[in-house]
Amino acid sequence: MTVFIIRRLMQTAIVLVVMSMIVFVGVFAIGDPTAILISADSDMIERERAIAALGLDKPLWEQYLYFVGGAFRGDLGKSFVFNMPALQLILQRLPATLELAFAALVIAIFVGVPLGMYAGYRPESPVSKAIMAGSILGFSLPTFWVGLMMIMVFAVQLGWLPSTGRGHTATVFGVTTSLVTPDGLAHVLLPAVNLALLKLSLVCRLARAGMRENMLMDYVKFARAKGLTARRVVMVHVFKNILIPLVTVTGLELGNLIAFSVVTETVFAWPGMGKLIIDSINNLDRPVIVAYLLVTVSMFVFINLAVDILYSVLDPRVRLSEAKG
Repeated sequence: MTVFIIRRLMQTAIVLVVMSMIVFVGVFAIGDPTAILISADSDMIERERAIAALGLDKPLWEQYLYFVGGAFRGDLGKSFVFNMPALQLILQRLPATLELAFAALVIAIFVGVPLGMYAGYRPESPVSKAIMAGSILGFSLPTFWVGLMMIMVFAVQLGWLPSTGRGHTATVFGVTTSLVTPDGLAHVLLPAVNLALLKLSLVCRLARAGMRENMLMDYVKFARAKGLTARRVVMVHVFKNILIPLVTVTGLELGNLIAFSVVTETVFAWPGMGKLIIDSINNLDRPVIVAYLLVTVSMFVFINLAVDILYSVLDPRVRLSEAKG
C-alpha cells in the first residue's frame, strides 16, 4: 500500500507540472488583460507602466519560470483585479464551493442509493418504473434551466426558500460554513438539490444495476438457504458489494461537483470558486484562472488517490492483485 501511495504521489507531481505548462501557455497566450484593466483614455506611458507592473512585458517562458518559482513558495501570482494573492482569493471561496459540493453529494447518495436499491429489488413495480423515469429526466434536463425553474417555484411563487447568497455562516473548528445555521441550510438547499440532480440519477441507476446483478449471485442463494431474512441479505451482504462501484464513481463525481459547479453557483449567485472563475474569465484575470485550475486538478488527483485506497479496503481482491504484482 505504501509503495502504491508513493507511486501515485509521483504521478500527481508529473500531472501537475504538465497541467501547469498547458494551462499557463493556453491562458497567457489568449487576450490582453490591459485592454480591460487600463482605461482607453490612458496614454502609452501609463499603459507601458501598467504592463511592466503586471509582468506582461517579459517573454512567456520567463513568466512561466517566475510562476513555477512562486508556486514552490506557495505563491501563484497576484490577481490583476483584486490586487491580492490569487491562491488566497481561491482559498477564501473554496469553503463555499466545498460545502455546496458535499451537500449535493450527500443528497445524491442518501436519496439515490435507497431509490436505486428498491428499483433493483422490485424492478417490475410501478414505483420502480417511476424512479427510473425520473432518473432519465435527471440526466436530460439542463442544470441551468432546472435551477431557474426551482427559483421561480420555490423562491418566487411559494416563497419557501431564498434564491441567492450563502446565508448566515458560523465557524466550526476554524472553518466557516453555512451548514450549521438554519438560515445557511435554507440558502444551500436549492443550489445543492440543483447540483445533485444529475449525480442522484447516476447513483440511482448504479445502485439499481448492482442490486439486480448481485441478487442473482450464488452467495445470495446460499444466504437464503441458510435461513437469513431478505432484509439481512439485502442490507448486509448485497449492500456491501454494491458499495464497491458506488464508492469509485461517487468519489470521482465529487471532483466533478467541485469543478463543474460553475453553472449552479452562477444561477444562484453562490459565492464560491465557480462564480469567481467566471468573473475572472470575463476580466482576463490570468493568475486567478491558473490558480483555480491548478487547485482543481490537485483536488481531482487527491480525491482519486483516496478513492483507490478506499476501494482496496472494500475489495480484498485489489490488495491480492497488488501483492502478486
